[in-house]
Amino acid sequence: MAKSKKKIVAEFYNSDFFNNPEIIKEYLHPDMELFWNAKTGYVQMDRNAIMAMAAETAKSYDGVRAQITHLIGKGDQVTIRFTYYVDTFERPGKEDAIAHFMAIWELKDGMLYKGFQMSQPVEEEAEAMKSWM
Repeated sequence: MAKSKKKIVAEFYNSDFFNNPEIIKEYLHPDMELFWNAKTGYVQMDRNAIMAMAAETAKSYDGVRAQITHLIGKGDQVTIRFTYYVDTFERPGKEDAIAHFMAIWELKDGMLYKGFQMSQPVEEEAEAMKSWM
């Protein structure tokens, strides 16, 4: 039996693709596109750009973990809401939240194909974090 689309998306975000960018090839379609709006501006990325970003990120952090709060699927689309936590080399064993994300993914051939993502840095106030837990 084939994996559900929600399971594919969750597996990708829960994978160790930052430390092993080759994992990206298992989940992202060769022709994938990501349209990303962030505090720093808009960027459009393909699979190679995401692999390069993951490799660069791995140089800055000992570990990266997504904490998924919402995962909603309908047809060929899955919406995911999550926070990235990182372990820094300077503070091993101490995880810090760095950014919140929401993305809508269209899947094709069992892979993430077209993504629309928004992100923002984590707020310092504990009250603001409540909605992400």
